[in-house]
Amino acid sequence: MTQEDKYLHLLSEKFPNKNAVVSELINLKAILSLPKGTEHFVSDLHGASSAFIHMVKNASGVVRRKVDDIYADTLSEEEKRALCALIYYPDERIELVRKGELEDVKDLNSWYRTRLHQVVDVARAVTVKYTRSKVRKMLPKQFAYVIEELLHESSIEKDRSNYYNAVIDAIIDTGMAEKMLIEISYLIHALTIDTFHIVGDIFDRGPKAEKIMEVLATIRDYDVQYGNHDIEWMGAAAGNRALIATVLRISIRYANIETLEEGYGINLLPLANFAMETYGEDPCTIFQTRDFENNPRLTRSAGLMAKMHKAISIIQFKLEGQIIQRHPEWKMNDRLLLDKMDLQQGTITIGKQTYPLLDTNLPTIRPESPYELTTEEEELMVQLERSFRKSEKLQRHLRQLYDHGSLFLVRNGFLLYHAAIPLNEDGTFTEVDVCGKRVKGRQLMERIDEVIRAAYFGHGKAKDNALDFMLYLWQGPNSPLYNKDKMTTLERYLIADKSTWEETKGAYYELANRKDICETILTEFGLDSESGRIVNGHIPVRTLKGESPMRAEGKRFVIDGGFSKPYQEKTGIAGYTLIYNSHGIQLVEHESFESRQQAIIHGDDIHSRTLLQDFTDHRMLVGDTDQGAVLKEQVRDLEKLLDAYDRGSIL
Repeated sequence: MTQEDKYLHLLSEKFPNKNAVVSELINLKAILSLPKGTEHFVSDLHGASSAFIHMVKNASGVVRRKVDDIYADTLSEEEKRALCALIYYPDERIELVRKGELEDVKDLNSWYRTRLHQVVDVARAVTVKYTRSKVRKMLPKQFAYVIEELLHESSIEKDRSNYYNAVIDAIIDTGMAEKMLIEISYLIHALTIDTFHIVGDIFDRGPKAEKIMEVLATIRDYDVQYGNHDIEWMGAAAGNRALIATVLRISIRYANIETLEEGYGINLLPLANFAMETYGEDPCTIFQTRDFENNPRLTRSAGLMAKMHKAISIIQFKLEGQIIQRHPEWKMNDRLLLDKMDLQQGTITIGKQTYPLLDTNLPTIRPESPYELTTEEEELMVQLERSFRKSEKLQRHLRQLYDHGSLFLVRNGFLLYHAAIPLNEDGTFTEVDVCGKRVKGRQLMERIDEVIRAAYFGHGKAKDNALDFMLYLWQGPNSPLYNKDKMTTLERYLIADKSTWEETKGAYYELANRKDICETILTEFGLDSESGRIVNGHIPVRTLKGESPMRAEGKRFVIDGGFSKPYQEKTGIAGYTLIYNSHGIQLVEHESFESRQQAIIHGDDIHSRTLLQDFTDHRMLVGDTDQGAVLKEQVRDLEKLLDAYDRGSIL
């Protein structure tokens, strides 16, 4: 028996007769002829949970466009805003209407009836590209039959309108109108986005990264391409002490300890106690937390935060030094700076140049062993590491990233990665030593993916080396997540001369603006160089300075538009969404999101502007996608099984 015969016999167990095969063939061929689902690409969310959640609910403006299409001339602008607000936030909006705090509602049942008709109209508009089977699987079991009836019945045709209206009336009479409005609104959320691609950096800067992770868990199909800030948190959660210190330093620096304490239950009291004992009389002026006054949720004083900031920064520099010393193959010895300090003279020597230090009160740095933690620092790190490892939610979110994440993704003609593919000056791929293997191009990205997994799931020496390598990914010169010659964190804190702060970008960042280089990268990853496209984040697009997210004659999109408010002064906008649907590609630019409360009460939305519409001359079908290629292979297998039944070789 051939391998094919064995496979067909196994397949026959699932499809035991000719009728079962024919039924599945009809189903698959019908799916292949449907319009492709809508894919949304975003990057660099940086904890901006409110804006992200709203964007999920409004599908980057898709829901409002559906409402405009359906009710172009029949609803006023105010009525459209109210309907959209109901769809986005049905629970909160309904409660306020019921209490009489929103909309002038004289007859609540009449309001229910109108709104049910409207949300069903919108739901019907977003289900047209899906099979009934797929929609059915997404319906809440309790209301599946009723919602399916509403979606597939007509309120216009006379012979069906009575039945349709009777269903609506029965929903209201049985007191289920509110639950039905909520469930249909959630269905709209789920159906307007078929796939979500997060092209890196969920964490840092903004206050609620954990909420983004919780919302992602509710999305049916999503993936994450790791960003440098994601790797920083993943390394910390896996036990890399240098990255634990980095996470703490950045969170304190930007007055963003909510994610740590409230989001993940990380106990910062040991750090606060250590900081007070070590720097009790020190004002820690250069370590003042940024934007402290605009964060009313902080319960600690600015003085204590500055001391905590200083304490963890010095620990970070020590721990980084320890790892760099263990890995000479990284060629990062120029980052070993603590031993270049002369605290008595108040100077630091970098290369042949000596600079004055801005702060010389560094009592935990011992000249004879500058990278060694003091006993108190070691005890503190033991406590902090335990806190990170024992955080149930943090570990759950780490597993979520492993389950849905990778360093890069090839999907439907797009190559997604957060920052860079390391390149030499001549445009060839840079070879990098990754835990004992020298690799470049696609093999580099695949090898790093293996190492990232080994850092959490591995064992013994391989795990230890992989965990160390997470630091290289965060700040290494040839890391595809960083790709600068150095990270000058210490210099920015302790040296006034800004020439020491300079970080030189790798060749990729300039070369990837060339079409031919992007075509070379696309070919390396198995994509068609003519039709394929690259999507990156990482480097904020400074629209204020006239920068465009479209690079390399349209071969590459850089979609870091500043979802997080700390970046919006640089970008001038509040993020991008790249939308790829059956009609083609749209690039949408977003304005700043005011607040969830404003959206609920006043119907405020994220105002978006379409920068690019690259529509195809034919509508893209499921059969044109990567999923379609898989389904076509299944069709071929089923046709072989059908032939086997016809020939009698399988009974």
